[in-house]
Amino acid sequence: MTEPPEGHLGATGRLRSGPAAELVDAGHRLELADAPLLHRGLGLADLAHVIAAIEQGTIPAADGRTLTRALLELHDADVSELPLDPLQGDLFNVRERLLEQRIGAAAGWLTAGRSRREAGRIAFRIALRARLLDCGDAALRFAAALVALATRERSTPMPDYTYLQIAQPTTAGHWILSFAHPALRDVERLHADFAWVNRSPAGAGGVNGSRFAADRDRLAALLGFAEPVEHTRDALWQTDGLADAAAHAAIAATGASRFAEDLELYGSDEFGLLRIGDGLCRASALMPQKRNPYALVVIRGAAATLLGRAAGVLAAQHTPSGRTDNLLYVYGELCGAVELATRALALAAAVAESVEIDRAAAERALRTGFAQATDLAEELTRSHGVPYRSAYRVVGRAVAAAIDAGRGPEALDAAALDAAARVVLGQPLAVDPALVARALDPAAALATRTVTGGAAHPPMQAMLTACGAAIERARERRAAARAAVATAERDLEELARALAGGERP
Repeated sequence: MTEPPEGHLGATGRLRSGPAAELVDAGHRLELADAPLLHRGLGLADLAHVIAAIEQGTIPAADGRTLTRALLELHDADVSELPLDPLQGDLFNVRERLLEQRIGAAAGWLTAGRSRREAGRIAFRIALRARLLDCGDAALRFAAALVALATRERSTPMPDYTYLQIAQPTTAGHWILSFAHPALRDVERLHADFAWVNRSPAGAGGVNGSRFAADRDRLAALLGFAEPVEHTRDALWQTDGLADAAAHAAIAATGASRFAEDLELYGSDEFGLLRIGDGLCRASALMPQKRNPYALVVIRGAAATLLGRAAGVLAAQHTPSGRTDNLLYVYGELCGAVELATRALALAAAVAESVEIDRAAAERALRTGFAQATDLAEELTRSHGVPYRSAYRVVGRAVAAAIDAGRGPEALDAAALDAAARVVLGQPLAVDPALVARALDPAAALATRTVTGGAAHPPMQAMLTACGAAIERARERRAAARAAVATAERDLEELARALAGGERP
């Protein structure tokens, strides 16, 4: 049996020995590893608790000032400078012991009506909300870069590819914009995660308040939270929003990864349609001709890693309620995941900002492939009244004959279509050469894509305008959220300093 360290919680009550060395190594040190993450938030949580308690008359004014001064000293200290003794447990216990050593019994007011986990949950939310704001900003930068690139390349013809094979004519702008819409949805999801996190557990007590009835609205306002989490027990043990945040960070990074994969393919020597900036590439250590798009590898690796972390955060929630094992590992894991997603999204934004489309190569690929085959079949249906599947088979036969002969779309002339129709339909279609020329013209094909969301000018302009407006709304909303949090945290610190100096709160 080890002797309890001085000041150890429970040493005069239920615990007759100090913590086992194995528990310290596996548990306490794990919790203290999150000290840099939680230190600032714990300081704010403690200051808000003391100020609100003094305002309500729970803490005597003199002890409150003494405690506030000591808390400010801890708050202003770099966590690396604090003597973090793992024998005392987690950062909350370590801080409480440091306060007892500095101001004696007055430190005991800090836990009046408040559990350790309440303080920890507040600190975690403060840390996580800042990281979610950063992640949302990175997602917004990525979306804005995509919209800007799509606007620049809105009229650049290129083939669209499915299964890495030429499919139909499109524009580079339309292809790029297909990544902007998911990125804007990522912005919305991450902001919803911020809104979920930006709610206060303060004043929840152990599970349902205490005899020291806290003003939960006042505590939420002091800490910059939008409102309290209504149900006190839910406030301390809810985890669904944490799983959401992990999943949404992974989803956002996965969207960036899909863009990165397309860029790597289309930027390869075999496609040659684009390039990313030199500052986002690395030279081969052996092969002098190589220009490796290293940034794209980093983005894809981050997305894969985040999928695993999201699964881990969700798996950790498979516990009964009213216990801490589901959060013991999540504090650091989730904040680390959001930080990783932020870096990946910022890198994806830098990549998007650097992309250069080889317009000549893109148009050449479009004109030398069979991207207009579907348009040709549609024109045959419209002009000759044959069912689309019949027209499809005629064009397919003509394309196969051209490929077998080693030729390209120039072989799809009226004679070739009539020959194919004799085999497929049993009779020629007497195809007008002008119809064939019109159907095989990429510009004419693109002009017909006028459906909502299509690549023609009107729907593209509508989408670009809508995306631009969504970006501006998101910027304004995010700036307001960041300013509200920063103002509340600054005001709380100033109020605490005034109180420590003898002014009434």
